[in-house]
Amino acid sequence: MSQELTILIITAASIGFFHTLLGPDHYLPFIVFAKARKWSIIKTTWITFLCGVGHIGSSVLLGFIGIAVGVAVTRLEFIESFRGNIAAWALITFGFMYFVWGLRRAFRNRPHEHEHEHIDGDAHVHEHTHFHGHVHIHDEKETKNLTPWILFTIFVFGPCEPLIPIIMYPAAKNSFWGVLLVTTVFGGITILTMLGIVLVSILGIQFIPMTRLERYNHALAGATIFLCGIAIQLFGI
Repeated sequence: MSQELTILIITAASIGFFHTLLGPDHYLPFIVFAKARKWSIIKTTWITFLCGVGHIGSSVLLGFIGIAVGVAVTRLEFIESFRGNIAAWALITFGFMYFVWGLRRAFRNRPHEHEHEHIDGDAHVHEHTHFHGHVHIHDEKETKNLTPWILFTIFVFGPCEPLIPIIMYPAAKNSFWGVLLVTTVFGGITILTMLGIVLVSILGIQFIPMTRLERYNHALAGATIFLCGIAIQLFGI
């Protein structure tokens, strides 16, 4: 392995780690939805992993197409930027719609009290909700099934901006193994970083008392996704 390729691999690993760490859109969606939708650790891991593969794979595919047809790096970067705008607006739209749905759900599930008086004159008050168990169960199930697919689609559109310039350099040296190594290292570090942050965060959230906010979990999840999309558009993170 040449010294240049070694340096490039170290660079790919470093950029993959910090690019993911500094981009909350890489992990916040999985954290908030795992909490709101009560995903298991296994389900959360699989969804995060598959979205990460889609995220990396789409940029890798675009990069290899660009290499094959001789497209300039600047042209590919423009395409990646365009894809990034689509992904950001998709996050904003999805987040806002989910936030509205979550608020509506929380409002309908607002606890309230009823007073019951018995024949013997005794009376008692109990608190309950009318939402769980019988109202719009099909809507809940459809939303639950669609959420992972919507996330996957958004992540496929979401570009890995640093990846194409990194893989184009060894490609220019006509080194197939160089391209493969750099791509694998970048993708592996990115996905591992996503998984690490998501799983550690989920385990940490379990120790935070959130009983009073429980019914707002969906609304908070939608608001988080919405703000992620806004942050991407405003700050390019």
